[in-house]
Amino acid sequence: MALLKRVAETHRTTLTFTVDGQAVAALEGDTLLTAMLTQGEHLRHSEFGGAPRAGFCMMGACQDCWVQLEDGRRVRACSTFVENGMRVITHTVRGGSIVKEAP
Repeated sequence: MALLKRVAETHRTTLTFTVDGQAVAALEGDTLLTAMLTQGEHLRHSEFGGAPRAGFCMMGACQDCWVQLEDGRRVRACSTFVENGMRVITHTVRGGSIVKEAP
């Protein structure tokens, strides 16, 4: 079940991006955090214990919403706007390889 429910601005252009290889729809102007939490319950799992994380401060000051793009860049989901075709990886990176966290 989605953590967030969109109640307004549904007229914006639809974009498609992927999260861990799965196609996801977003609206133009959505941040990754908004797009991902209108589709699911969390952004990623903590690299320190596997607990689900959904963002904390929502303004780019904390480290809770970091996700990785397929090209290797780490971005804050709360302040990064979705781009059509963007490929997001929610797994934790350790030592240069992607490690899937426990669900």
